[in-house]
Amino acid sequence: MDTTNKKRCNWPKDDALYIEYHDTEWGVPVYDDDKIFEFLLLETFQAGLSWITILRKRENLRIAFNNFDYKKISNYSDDKLEELRLDAGIVRNRLKIKAAKTNAIAFIAVQKEFKTFSKYIWEFVDGNPIQNNLKSLSEMPANTTLSDKISSDLKKRGFKFVGSTIVYAHMQAMGMVNDHTTDCFRYNE
Repeated sequence: MDTTNKKRCNWPKDDALYIEYHDTEWGVPVYDDDKIFEFLLLETFQAGLSWITILRKRENLRIAFNNFDYKKISNYSDDKLEELRLDAGIVRNRLKIKAAKTNAIAFIAVQKEFKTFSKYIWEFVDGNPIQNNLKSLSEMPANTTLSDKISSDLKKRGFKFVGSTIVYAHMQAMGMVNDHTTDCFRYNE
């Protein structure tokens, strides 16, 4: 992808990995459960860390967590969870590693209830992305009333590391909300 001379949101700065993520993934509506779970797992590990840290560890996380296969993750043994805690290529936070399994189990439970997790999560926005009109990043909220509502519902369903700020970041990542600034080439896409 040609990334030269394009006006984009200023948060990727000049980092090639950030630019690639911004230009090809961030804010693109995702309806596939496998991809939604990948973003959910990545957001879980991002809690308290910078997103670029997680992007740099993404491929290690992909390998460590069986290509983000929630069915396999839901069956991880305690030994497997401990093995992951020793993996220097990922974020080795014990609670986040355990939450990956907990969230995989909860994700499958939501699928059983709603047929797909996508159907469940997209119902919060009636199936249509929220189109914000941000002139600058300073206008971007960390969370919203809607992310509060989704966070609360996810917690009731047993999910971990799904506070309102994490949920809002997840909504941005999977395109439930378009927070590209109005001068960004991706805004109208």
